[in-house]
Parts: sequence; structure tokens; C-alpha cells
Amino acid sequence: MELLDTLWLALLQGITEFLPISSSGHLILVPALLGWEDQGQAFDVAVHLGSLVAVLTYFRRDWARMARGWVKSLGGQASADSRLAWMVVVGSMPLALVGLVAAGWVEGHLRSPVVVAGATAGFGVLLWVADYFSARRRDEHSLRVIDALAVGSAQALALIPGTSRSGITMTAALALGLNRESAARFSFLLAVPAILMSAGWQTLQLVSNAAPVDWAGLGLAAVASAIFAFLAIAWFLKFVARSGMLIFAVYRLLLAGVIVYVVV
Repeated sequence: MELLDTLWLALLQGITEFLPISSSGHLILVPALLGWEDQGQAFDVAVHLGSLVAVLTYFRRDWARMARGWVKSLGGQASADSRLAWMVVVGSMPLALVGLVAAGWVEGHLRSPVVVAGATAGFGVLLWVADYFSARRRDEHSLRVIDALAVGSAQALALIPGTSRSGITMTAALALGLNRESAARFSFLLAVPAILMSAGWQTLQLVSNAAPVDWAGLGLAAVASAIFAFLAIAWFLKFVARSGMLIFAVYRLLLAGVIVYVVV
């Protein structure tokens, strides 16, 4: 892959990983429009690790407090931070279970442009509906186990290409009455175990592939993805608190239409 192509795809992945606009939709459309070759699994692992670095860095203070709180909770000292840490653990379980059972089947049967376009449009509309009707009176520290399981079960739907992991988790959180910023923050916290699981799965598949690896290109892709993902998180948290989800729903509908027109 050419250097410029690597940078563009890393930018695309870094931004769309955390915005509720479907990274898979963009990674199907842009190469098809520009005639680029498939980026390969090694590239996917690199940019996902870059996104992981971004979300860990941005929320580093939150993670530090949650980690300390979680350790103390094992000794019976519960706190708001330990409770949130446990909710992240609980919310990650459905994706782990469904991914273990269905990831291979999804990879083989649901990666068509038609599925991506349908999920991009359908879940985009659902995002706007949840945002429009949400009470928006709760924050992430108010989540209960049943709430975390509901958001986590929604996250498992992100195995369907075009759904958008961040989009579907924000949709569920908004439907539960979280305010926009809190819904986004919990979605981003859930991204850490989700990305680790995805990168781990892709790495296992990659190990069995003896194809040569462009380490320099992958390193560049990881760094670029981390930078763009960090900027996307910072921008989105400020934007969504005042402007809502309508613009992302409209964008997803347009994206779905372009995918159908160009790729199908």
C-alpha cells in the first residue's frame, strides 16, 4: 500500500472508530471509489491499536481512578469509580460471548455492501430516534447492572458491518436516559475491551498467515490512527453535548445511499 493511501485510511479509521458513522461503511466505500487494494488484516490490527492508544490516553485519569477504585472494591470499599469500572466489565460481556460464537459466521456472511448500507441507514435512524426521545437526565455513574447489560447487548450488534460500535452503544445509552456526553463517555470506555477483543481476534488470524509484513507502514498507520482518533474523541464530546445526533443520522443515510450507488 502506498504511503499516502496508508495515511488516508488511518485517518479514516481513526476518526470513524469513535464517531457514530460506521467505520466499516467508510472502509468499503473509499477504497471502492479510489480503486485501492484491500488494506489487509495487519493494517486493521495496527489502526485498531492506534485507536486503543487514543482512548486510553484521552481518558487516562478516568482509567486510573477506575482501576484504583476497582482494586479497592475487591476489598469491600465501593465507590462511584469502582462501580463504573464494574459496569464496563459487565457491559463488555455480551460482545465477548456473541463474538466467540458468531464472529466467524458474521465475517463469512454479513460483509456485503448491501448489509453495510442497510445497517448504516437503519441504525443511523435509530440513533436519532433515541436521541430525540431520550430524557437525558442520567450520567454514566448512575448505570445499573441491567443498564450495562443492555448497552453491552446493543454493542454486540456492532458485529454486523455498518452498525457502528460507538453509534449503537450511544443509542442504547440514550434510550436508557443518559445525557449525550455521558452516553458518549460510556461508549468510549467500552471501546477499550472491545478493541482489545477485536485486535486479539485479528491477530490470531494473522499469525496463521505467512504473508510479508510492512512494519514501517503499519507503525505509521498506528501512529496516525492514534492521533486522529484522539482528536475525534475530543471534538465529538464537545460537539454532541450542544448539537445532538441528527447530523450523524443524516450523514449515515447519505453514506448508505452512496454505498448502494457506487458499490452495489
